[in-house]
Amino acid sequence: MSEKKAYPLRINTTVLAAMQGWADDELRSLNAQIEYVLRAALRRAGRLAPAALPEPEDGGQSDGE
Repeated sequence: MSEKKAYPLRINTTVLAAMQGWADDELRSLNAQIEYVLRAALRRAGRLAPAALPEPEDGGQSDGE
């Protein structure tokens, strides 16, 4: 498993609520959903190789969120 680093995130409450709702719909934790969206955006922008970071096998459910 890849190393994780804690990072405090300041985020607009509306954006946070939307991300939480999306995470709930996808059966992911909020943290896993944020990583999923960031990873997808980085790949689209050509800043992350397609195989650089594998998708979480458990859907992010084990990170305590």
